[in-house]
Amino acid sequence: MSIFNNFEVAFKDKSNYDLNRAYFLFKVISLPYISKILISVVKLAISLKLPIEFFVKKTIYSHFCGGVSVEKSQNTIDKLWESNIGTILDFSAEGKEKKADFNRVLNETLLSIKKAKELQSIPFAVFKTTGLVRFSLLEKISSGEKLNISENEERENFIKRFYKICEEASKNNVSVFIDAEESWIQNAIDDIVLKMMLKFNRKKTIIFNTIQLYRNDRINYLKKIIRTASQKKIKIGVKLVRGAYHEKEIERAIEKGYKIPVHTKKEETDKDFNEGLKICIKNLDIISLCAGTHNEESSQFLIDLMSKYKIKKNDKRVYFSQLLGMSDNISYNLSKQGYNVAKYVPYGPVRDLLPYLIRRAEENTSISGQMGRELKNIIFEKKRRKNH
Repeated sequence: MSIFNNFEVAFKDKSNYDLNRAYFLFKVISLPYISKILISVVKLAISLKLPIEFFVKKTIYSHFCGGVSVEKSQNTIDKLWESNIGTILDFSAEGKEKKADFNRVLNETLLSIKKAKELQSIPFAVFKTTGLVRFSLLEKISSGEKLNISENEERENFIKRFYKICEEASKNNVSVFIDAEESWIQNAIDDIVLKMMLKFNRKKTIIFNTIQLYRNDRINYLKKIIRTASQKKIKIGVKLVRGAYHEKEIERAIEKGYKIPVHTKKEETDKDFNEGLKICIKNLDIISLCAGTHNEESSQFLIDLMSKYKIKKNDKRVYFSQLLGMSDNISYNLSKQGYNVAKYVPYGPVRDLLPYLIRRAEENTSISGQMGRELKNIIFEKKRRKNH
C-alpha cells in the first residue's frame, strides 16, 4: 500500500467545514466549462472594479492562500508546523508594471526573509523575478536586444533589487527560491541567478534556481550548471518542477514559428523530472534539492533514490514541496514519515492575489487527472469520517 493513501493523516488538521469547502472548490474546478465561465465572470468583475473580495476570500482564497499579510498568515504557518510541515511565504501579487509595485515586492520578500530567520517553521523565502521588473524588459534582455538609456537604467535598478534580496538572504542565513517563468524571459533570469550563486553560494546553498522539466532543454541546463559549480567550487540550489505555462509555451511557439520548447507528451516530462531527481541525488555533494511536485510516482521515486544512496530522510539538502491546499496526502504523509516538507503559502491582499488565483484555477483545469485525484481523496476522507 502506498504511503500516500493514509487520508486520516492527510486531512487531520482539516475541519468538516474545510473539507466541504475543498470538495466544492475541486468539484467546480474539475468541470472545465463551469470553471471557465466562473473565471471569465471574475475577470470581468475585476475589470469593472466590482467588490468581489468577500466572495473570493471565503472560497478559493481561504483554501489556497495564507492571509493578507505575513502577520495574518501566522495561523496557517503554525497549523502546518504542528505536522512538521514548513512554510514558504510567497507574496503572490502578479502582473505589475510600476516601480512602486516592484519596491513593494522587494520589501515583502525582505520581510519574509526576516521572518524565516526568526522561525524554524519557515525554511525558505521565495520571489518571482517579474515581481521586481517589467516582463517586457526581461523579454528584451533574454533575446539579446540592445537596450536604450532608460531601459538600461531600469535594468540597473532591477539588478539592485535582486542583489539586495540575495544579500539579505545570505546575511540572515536563509535560503531563497527564484521561481521559473516563461521560456522567452528565462535566459535573463538564469543569468542573474547564476551570478548570485557565484557570489553567495560559496559555503552554503543560499540561492536556488527553479528548473521546469517540461522544457526539453532543461536536463542539459542542469548538467551545465553542475559543471560550472564544480569548476567554480560553489554550491547550487535547484527546485525541480514540471512547469506552469505549458499551453502558453506551445501556442506562442506555433504563432511565432519557432521550435516548441516544451515536451508535448506528459510521459516525456515525467521522464525528465525523474531524471533530474536522479542527477541531483547523485551530485548531492554540491546540490541542494527541492522537489516541487504533486505527483505521487515522482515523490516515491525520490524516496527510493534516497534509500538507494543511503540519504537520511531528514537530510536538509533534500526537501519535498507542494502548494497550500493541494496534494495534502503527499505533504502530510511524507512529513509523518520524517521527510523534510514545505508548503508554498501565497499571501497578500485579496485583490492583488486575484491574478495568481485565476492562473491557479486555469492551470488546474488543464492538469489531466489532478483535480480528479484531489476530489477522490476528499470523498474518501468524508466517507471515512462518516463511518467513524
